[in-house]
Amino acid sequence: MSASQISRLGFIGAGKLAGSVIRGLMRVKFCPPGEIIASEPNEQTRVALQKESGVSVTTENAEVAEKAGAIFIGVKPPMVLPVLAELTDELENKLVISLAGGVRISNMEKVCNARVLRALTNTPSAICRAATGIARGSRSTKADFDLAKRIFGAIGVVVEIKEQQIDAVTALSGSGPAFVYTVIEALAAGGTKMGLPNDVATELAIQTARGAAEIMLETKMSPEELRRMVVTPGGTTAAGLAVMEKLRTSESLIAAVEAAAKRGQEMAKENS
Repeated sequence: MSASQISRLGFIGAGKLAGSVIRGLMRVKFCPPGEIIASEPNEQTRVALQKESGVSVTTENAEVAEKAGAIFIGVKPPMVLPVLAELTDELENKLVISLAGGVRISNMEKVCNARVLRALTNTPSAICRAATGIARGSRSTKADFDLAKRIFGAIGVVVEIKEQQIDAVTALSGSGPAFVYTVIEALAAGGTKMGLPNDVATELAIQTARGAAEIMLETKMSPEELRRMVVTPGGTTAAGLAVMEKLRTSESLIAAVEAAAKRGQEMAKENS
């Protein structure tokens, strides 16, 4: 199926995450800009998206729900159920893909008779480096899942998950970029502390993180195997890793993912 044959895509909410997905789809020319319509209340965000991507924009959620064949819900979690409830008629038997963390499919299916999927992705969608987990709903079809997989597969890596696993995906992939940025920031700060100019340290830290990730992808080697390739007993890397172990760096990152996942579970209770 060619891109031109795909039903028009609609986005209700076009902020940070949904806007990143739209920009990624335009970057890979997934479909012509005219086949995407997005509603966004913030004028600055709306104008910037339209100018940058060429997609159609509106302030009316109902317009998106009426015109689009597949609708992405990109509003903040507390707004998901109220928005769906307001659009019950327009969403009748349509494909709805929620991008929101902390709102369960069963609760969305209660307020609208749509075919609901959840797709937990992240802001690297904008540069086609997304990590996305998709969970099916009770009414969604194989064709619905295949379309969602094709959409998100165009802008990154896609895995199918069960909904009970989705809070972990939210924590790892959705919140994960912020954790990685913190690591990069700390590496750069270490370089600056030891005498490098800030811009030089930042550039090197970014490229180091990028190179480390890419070599893992290309070689398919484990972190442990790759770490052994860098470490020389008694050398500089060993000294640094010893301090990281002493300060429990790995444990803090594991705890960060755990805390984010637990917050997702709490949000699901709040938004029921």
